[in-house]
Amino acid sequence: MTTPLKQILCVEDNDSIAEVVKMTLEDVGSYVVTHCASGQEALETLKTTKPQLVLLDVMMPGMDGPETMRRMRQMPEGADIPVVFMTARMQLHEQAQYMELGAAGVIAKPFDPMQLCDHIETIWTGLA
Repeated sequence: MTTPLKQILCVEDNDSIAEVVKMTLEDVGSYVVTHCASGQEALETLKTTKPQLVLLDVMMPGMDGPETMRRMRQMPEGADIPVVFMTARMQLHEQAQYMELGAAGVIAKPFDPMQLCDHIETIWTGLA
């Protein structure tokens, strides 16, 4: 049986998107969501919080999503946390690259807020 998903770390540099994600996940899905605006902030946050899942924007200034995930995997705190990429880059070869990097899933931007929780739950259940 899968442990229920409660704690999510959302790493998104676009404030508007981050607000929609956080509000949707908290209000519709009853998740506890921590938001970080950059990959570096996410790595720092992982030292003090233990999310069960990370929603990670692919394209961010400074450190992009794939690099953030690589660095997470080198940290004891982030080595085993599933990562779901959120991106507008959804060509098949790009999705395949994210999965090859070790992503648990990929969510397309723009996304339908009313389907976001279901999509995340489907990915979470598939990890069991």
